[in-house]
Amino acid sequence: MEIRKLNSNEPLPLHLLLLADPSQKLVEGYIKRGQCFIAEVNDQVIGVYVLLPTRPETVEIVNLAVDENYQGKGIGKQLVFHAIQNATLHGYKTIEIGTGNSSVGQLALYQKCGFRITGIDRDFFIRHYTEEIFENGIQCRDMIRLSQDL
Repeated sequence: MEIRKLNSNEPLPLHLLLLADPSQKLVEGYIKRGQCFIAEVNDQVIGVYVLLPTRPETVEIVNLAVDENYQGKGIGKQLVFHAIQNATLHGYKTIEIGTGNSSVGQLALYQKCGFRITGIDRDFFIRHYTEEIFENGIQCRDMIRLSQDL
């Protein structure tokens, strides 16, 4: 597997980005301001993440997704560590990520990768998404914010 920056002339892996964020409008908004990285196996895009500078010395992973056929194989963890390494290489001091209160697996993954919970943005998904989101039988309402010092 190779992880690399998506070239500007390559098609955006929108199908993967929408796995992590169901709002195409929001995805298209932050993809223009961030950098998109893809994971490939045999020229097939199987994973993606987007890094977005948010404040001086701070960058956020605003989207991270793995093709459903490749989930559970450690690819998400490799993408997170690649993002951390990339942020460190570019001189950032803090990396952040957010996930829904219902995203139990993602919340566990990010903590295993060294992120710590820093806050909760109550009703984030109610305010920013027109349709209700459910995962693991739980309504996704709140954004759990996590960060890691680099």
